[in-house]
Amino acid sequence: MDEVIHMQIEYRTLTTILPGHRIEVAAPHLREGDTVEVLVVRPEAPKTRFASALDFLRSLPPGPRAFKTWEEYEKHLQDERNAWDR
Repeated sequence: MDEVIHMQIEYRTLTTILPGHRIEVAAPHLREGDTVEVLVVRPEAPKTRFASALDFLRSLPPGPRAFKTWEEYEKHLQDERNAWDR
């Protein structure tokens, strides 16, 4: 008995939603009248866009801090400023 092997061919293209919420795909390599399956995927917007720098900072995972308190940080800055005068 002859075995028939079917190969699936994938064709990807980007298109724009047209007026009336329509999608048009041109695939000149396909034959007219063939049945095809169309899968529509809307890519997510990049997650790197933030409304502000504060939004970006809030999105960061908790991690080790260089200074445990704000007071320690301010003392470090003051020590640095004092070193400039030497």
